[in-house]
Amino acid sequence: QVQLVESGGRLVQAGGSLRLSCAASGRTFSSYAMGWFRQAPGKEREFVAAITWSGSSTYYADSVKGRFTISRDNAKNTVYLQMNSLKPEDTAVYYCAADRHGMGGIAWYEYDYWGQGTQVTVSS
Repeated sequence: QVQLVESGGRLVQAGGSLRLSCAASGRTFSSYAMGWFRQAPGKEREFVAAITWSGSSTYYADSVKGRFTISRDNAKNTVYLQMNSLKPEDTAVYYCAADRHGMGGIAWYEYDYWGQGTQVTVSS
């Protein structure tokens, strides 16, 4: 069992930056792939970024490629999402998720554990 707690969401102006953190409990964090998803009001949850258990591979949605960076620190049981050049359309609740199979993916059903989410609001 893994518990995930996101933090770092807040109101920011367009063009600004934020770093989200997701702290995980449990001894097996380093074997899990981790992902970030987001959900805007009235929209379906969508994939943002993922990182394999070792951190050797990362994946991004086209909408955030070149602006967002996912990383992890297995010693701290934490995964990060650095978000730069934020746009109003990035406004959403951001969720981190853990995939116990270690590979990650772009589909929400590939993940086994979810955090409660953190709100990111980008003003124009």
